[in-house]
Amino acid sequence: MMAGLKARIARHWPVLRLRTILLCTLLFVAALPGFGAIFLRVYENALVRRTEAELVAQGAALAAGAAVVGRGMAASPAPSAAPMRYHDRMTEVDLRSSPILPPRPRAVATRERPDAAAVEIARRMVPAFAETKVTTLSSILMIDRRGVVLNGREGGRSLAALPEIRAALAGRAVTVLRENQGVTAHYPLEWLSRAAGIRLHHARPISVDGQVVGVLLVSRSPRALFLGLYEDRGKIALGVVAIFLMLLLLSAILSRAIVRPIESLSRATRELALGRRVTPRRPSLQVVEIQALYRDFEQMAESIGKRSRYLRDFASSVSHEFKTPLAGISGAIELLQDHGADMAPADRQRFLTNMAADARRLTRLVQRLMELARADVLVGESGARMDAAPVLAAVADALSGEGFAIGLHVPDALPPLAVDAGALEAVLTTLAENARQAGASRLDIGVTVRDDAAWIDCADDGPGIPPGDRQRVFDLFFTSRREEGGTGLGLAIARSLLGAYHGELHLVPSERGAHFRLVVGIAA
Repeated sequence: MMAGLKARIARHWPVLRLRTILLCTLLFVAALPGFGAIFLRVYENALVRRTEAELVAQGAALAAGAAVVGRGMAASPAPSAAPMRYHDRMTEVDLRSSPILPPRPRAVATRERPDAAAVEIARRMVPAFAETKVTTLSSILMIDRRGVVLNGREGGRSLAALPEIRAALAGRAVTVLRENQGVTAHYPLEWLSRAAGIRLHHARPISVDGQVVGVLLVSRSPRALFLGLYEDRGKIALGVVAIFLMLLLLSAILSRAIVRPIESLSRATRELALGRRVTPRRPSLQVVEIQALYRDFEQMAESIGKRSRYLRDFASSVSHEFKTPLAGISGAIELLQDHGADMAPADRQRFLTNMAADARRLTRLVQRLMELARADVLVGESGARMDAAPVLAAVADALSGEGFAIGLHVPDALPPLAVDAGALEAVLTTLAENARQAGASRLDIGVTVRDDAAWIDCADDGPGIPPGDRQRVFDLFFTSRREEGGTGLGLAIARSLLGAYHGELHLVPSERGAHFRLVVGIAA
């Protein structure tokens, strides 16, 4: 089941860059405190608005009851059954934008006499106020149309100067935020809450037959933030669990996409260092950089394998090539030591001549091996750029002579080539010398530009390469002119020189059997 799930995820997993995964992870972790702060602010604002909605509902119910009482006292007829328009009253306060007014001032002494009708309404409504206060813990004051408080400890005094009272007397219900002087901290971290030190005041007009006869002022502190958090602890715990699950998911993604592949590559590298070729398993969750790292590792392992085989074959070939002349020199020395005094001068001279020839062959082998080593480790200069026409002309002039001619076929607008001039000259010289030594009297060098590369074809009129030898011409120490001093390293050196500049040397079929082709890139 888990294997199927992993395979399904791997099929749909987008190949992202490592920096993208790390950036998203770090952004998510860095945003968690911000999300927490935003959540607290939004939640606290929601608590304040819920308190306002409760005050509005409470004030509307009590104001409606007072209006009914006042209408009954006046013995006025019941209002006609007019169509009712229902609407949802939107909350007004917002902790982010609503101003927080100073604490409500105490009612001031006044000479105004309380309205008699309002006093009677208040007397009849006081029991309802008391019952409501027990349950809602709200402060409920009734004020007549002159602004005089009709109940409570401040009865007979005036609150007419308050802006919410003036608005309510004008017929508009209003809610304001005011500082709460008498607040005491109930929780150690209550200072984190903005709403802990405020109090909501809702003023609502009491209307009888379309006339405002008084105001109902209802006030209450908003629900404490931490009390609200405790009440919603289940939802909050669910959110915390979701965040931790998300962190675990991100950790699993980072582990499978980054950590495990790197550990696998590390183990494969140690095995490769011990000489054991191990192919690391590719991760199921692909990342661009990890993919590139695996490709580079495979290329490195393949290169090391090729180099190991090359060194093994090279050592075998070198030992074979050195063995023959060394054996000849050793045999001649033993004969001269044992029979030198009795040997005829002609025989002694023949042995010495053979020893000198073998020594010269060893010298040539050593020299060519040093050239091959330099060509193999050569790293082409980046941005190499040269004009091929002068180099081709110089090779033709230097090697053309009696019985051997070089013909050039170069286009007029030949672009610069991405190769060193010395390397190109050495390769062309090797090919020309091989053609002349093979018995050719003419070598034609033609240049063709195709796409982003120049094809330099070298074809001679010699006897050609036998079909059985064409697959071996680039092998180390392979030569058909061993008696003439050939080492079989010239073509290998030429191919390595071109390879250092990302060029190629091939033997391609032609009308005369086969010819050599150089493929060199065009300089940018």
